[in-house]
Amino acid sequence: MSTSNITPAPGYILVKPQKKEKTTDSGIVLPDSHEDKPQQGTVLAIGQDFISDYGTKKSAPCKLKDTVIYREWGGKEYKDGDQDLLILKFEDVMATIK
Repeated sequence: MSTSNITPAPGYILVKPQKKEKTTDSGIVLPDSHEDKPQQGTVLAIGQDFISDYGTKKSAPCKLKDTVIYREWGGKEYKDGDQDLLILKFEDVMATIK
């Protein structure tokens, strides 16, 4: 399945998390157990706007191919073949990197 076949539900975005470096600047290789969860990734797909319980329309805080910073424990991990993806709520996105 390719990511073009994945369409997030309204209020959600699909993100490909960026890999963390496993080697320090001085050349020390870090074990997998030492890694923090990535908090930055590239937007692959965006769900439609959604209407909140209060009747307000919420739009995505980003565009396709934007690099976003998101909450460390936000979203749901999804594995598509050998690719790790993340499905986030609009409010889990904290910033966009230009």
